Amino acid sequence: MPEPTADRRRAPGPRPEASALARALRTALRGEVDFGAAARALTTMDASNYRRVPVGVVAPYDADDVSAALAVCREHGVPVVPRGAGTSIAGQATGTGVVLDFTRHMRRVLAVDPEARTAVVQPGAVLDRLRSAARPHGLTFGPDPSTHSRCTLGGMIGNNACGAHSVAYGTTADNVTRLSVVRYGGERAVLGRGWTGGPAALPDLIASHLALLRTGYPPGLPRRISGYALDALLPENGTDLARAFCGSEGTLAVLTEAEVRLVPEPAARALAVLGYADETAAADAAAGLLPYRPLTLEGMGADLVRDPAARAALPPAGAWLFAETGGATEAEARAAAATLTRAADALRATVVTDPAARRALWAVREDAAGTATRTPDGAEAWPGWEDCAVPPARLGAYLRDFRALLASHGLRGTPYGHFGDGCVHVRIDFDLVTPTGIARFRTFSEALADLVVSHGGSLSGEHGDGLARAELLPRMYGPELTALFARVKQAWDPDGGLNPGVLTTPAPLDTDLRFTVLPSEKVPTAFSYPADNGDFATAVRRCVGVAKCRVEGPSTGSSVMCPSFRATGEERHSTRGRARLLHEMLAGELIPDGWRSPEVHDALDLCLSCKGCRSDCPVGVDMATYKAEFLHHHYAGRRRPRTHHTLGRLPEWLRLAAPLARPLNIAVSITPLASLVKRLAGLTPERALPRLAPRTFRHWYASRPRPSQGLPVLLYPDTFTNHLTPSVGQAAVTVLQSAGLRPLLPSAPVCCGLTYVSTGQLDRARRVMRRTLDTIEASSHPLVVLEPSCAATLRTDLPELLPDDPRAAELSSRVRTFAQTLEEYAPDWQPPRLDRPVTGQTHCHQHAVLGDAAETRLRARAGLTGTLAGGCCGLAGNFGFEPGHYEVSVACAEDQLLPALRSAIPGTPVLADGYSCRTQLEHLTGARARHLAEVLTEGLEAQAAQEESTG
Repeated sequence: MPEPTADRRRAPGPRPEASALARALRTALRGEVDFGAAARALTTMDASNYRRVPVGVVAPYDADDVSAALAVCREHGVPVVPRGAGTSIAGQATGTGVVLDFTRHMRRVLAVDPEARTAVVQPGAVLDRLRSAARPHGLTFGPDPSTHSRCTLGGMIGNNACGAHSVAYGTTADNVTRLSVVRYGGERAVLGRGWTGGPAALPDLIASHLALLRTGYPPGLPRRISGYALDALLPENGTDLARAFCGSEGTLAVLTEAEVRLVPEPAARALAVLGYADETAAADAAAGLLPYRPLTLEGMGADLVRDPAARAALPPAGAWLFAETGGATEAEARAAAATLTRAADALRATVVTDPAARRALWAVREDAAGTATRTPDGAEAWPGWEDCAVPPARLGAYLRDFRALLASHGLRGTPYGHFGDGCVHVRIDFDLVTPTGIARFRTFSEALADLVVSHGGSLSGEHGDGLARAELLPRMYGPELTALFARVKQAWDPDGGLNPGVLTTPAPLDTDLRFTVLPSEKVPTAFSYPADNGDFATAVRRCVGVAKCRVEGPSTGSSVMCPSFRATGEERHSTRGRARLLHEMLAGELIPDGWRSPEVHDALDLCLSCKGCRSDCPVGVDMATYKAEFLHHHYAGRRRPRTHHTLGRLPEWLRLAAPLARPLNIAVSITPLASLVKRLAGLTPERALPRLAPRTFRHWYASRPRPSQGLPVLLYPDTFTNHLTPSVGQAAVTVLQSAGLRPLLPSAPVCCGLTYVSTGQLDRARRVMRRTLDTIEASSHPLVVLEPSCAATLRTDLPELLPDDPRAAELSSRVRTFAQTLEEYAPDWQPPRLDRPVTGQTHCHQHAVLGDAAETRLRARAGLTGTLAGGCCGLAGNFGFEPGHYEVSVACAEDQLLPALRSAIPGTPVLADGYSCRTQLEHLTGARARHLAEVLTEGLEAQAAQEESTG
């Protein structure tokens, strides 16, 4: 990493006046006040293109804290920015003053009234938490952005969020009845219908501009989010102050509590997936389907569906409409979908009612916000014009003009979104780094604003204006109405302390771009980052802030990301938080120490390197690799922790210890000796030391007859199988031979380098990997790897650490899991029928890198029923043995793995192909988990015994 310039070496600590502010806030508040570099770095960005550095972060404990914080900030003349999940894509959740983080304490659903169909929530309450509380009463909150698993009600109210079901339930503003707010300075108010709670000057301001408010807003727009909704204050609209407050983006007052409406949730749903030639054809069709009253009418082009499995689930087409219908029964919902389908004039269509299948299809649509950040050829694409809206009947015409405008500026983007509401999401391949690219961004933005207005549209149809579009509001509303916006802002916030630069007195849309602070030259790295043009900064800025890693625990399904966040609930322990800190490390302003940064090191310390983000993050952030890279540089020329020498070099120690396995096992069974060894090795005292196998797998293999028949496959004797659980290797040999294959072993010991990679010893890892390549010569034999973490290392880390060695890519391409080998090279083999349920866990590295489809099919063919848990076991190689990690390690196991075992029938076989997973299970539950190969071997032995007994 290049040495920071003098400008980039500014001290990360707060200014003297900020220190005084911090002291005053700590005196006045019960909640946390953090003006440290890490807290500030975590909140410099939201999910937009913008970056503003705050002076500090406050996590208020309650409404009293909010009031006190605002009073203190006004006294010190410091602006305030309220922040929810930080998923805003227009920059309004960033600021230069004090950031109020509501996700720490003010995050509860306070009440649900099923008779009144209302709920009371705090601003930091996550939408899915509200929906879970309402579901037992057959109710839900109608608006549902794709970030529903982590977005907060406060953020939804601030931005007037909508979501896929807005054609049925409207925007957030349509579902709010009462708001408790605090103005800059600390004064409290309650807003509903009528003028109560608003500024004294507001009624006269509205009364003197009735004609303007009745004519100044474009008609026929279900998604008009831009500017202030002052027309909600017209007498014919009920003078609804709470509704007018929605979408004000934290510029008028700060929300502390909200009463919201709930709607009945359909007992059954059906999803009609309608295929069209392209997105403009889908857009042309959408408005005509609104009379059939669908719950959703979402559009998406084929460019956004890049996963072959997801594409196979959709009817062949160039674009699709997702039209959801509801009913009292499945038959009723399906009938409504069928009626809509007949009217749709689609090229192809399918109707799905199975809940799991519907969820899988919706996941494709919800991940589009991440998928769209890369064009099909891998180029970066960015928000900024994410959600313009036009009248639904004009959507097709608008999209055709929009495509032409893109082409005229040499830009690319794939539109998708809420076609039933005329709202289009798109990420565009802007160059937001060079002066030429930024100039094009401005020119295009101005032209697109004019195009949207020419179609009678709104610059924002969902996420608000923020820093991205506020400058252009006069093009939509004209100077008179935008001047009124400024006067309304002045009435609410005469000191201008709430989120300045947003909506009124806007900052230029091409300032404060988050990419301009990154180094212009590539940072020297150990990994090659092939998907990011070899640039670590490009890899880090993959994180666009959609925050799928911030989903509250426990997780569901096969999701792995992000176990440490679910254990701690802290932003710095999320994938996004760590990416933000790395971004600031590269910028060098808040975090000037580069690779030596203690803030980044502390945040990465609880990263389990599970690789879940590599697959589950919609933009493919790979924090396990970034962590290894950071540790490699952080400890260069410095003393490493003891565990890096003990656990990080575990393969070396195990090879030395193998001849003394029996006496060493006896020694570590003596408690005082074991405690001494753990203390000297730097290991956590809660863990038992693993027992060494008296006879290694390689030794067992060398002592047995070698069959000469069968298709040869190369069985990889990984360190864990060879020295700790040779029974797994022995079982694999039995099964592979039963399938007609001939397992061979490399001529000498090999190591994938996993433990060196996970501890950031990358130079040593490369030496180990090269020795392995020297041992395993190129051949056509598949490489069967029984340990999922080793298979993942060979598949990804090996070629990315040795990009110039063609043998690395060749060996990587040959890596197969146990089940993949059987499926690909012995397709006619029939496994023994075991016909029993199983429980356990899919290894996180297998989920992230290799996939478990072949394992699932093999279990089904063997009659092993049940779904294995997702998540991470929490041991994660060296992680769970390191001091300070034990509680988080156990919490990760409690996310999915341990509940799955508790819910299983006693005596159910436990499957876990990973050594860490088996060790964690034995330590926490006493259960003996087994590799799939071991379970199949037992079946083969039982089958052989039965055949022998029956003659």
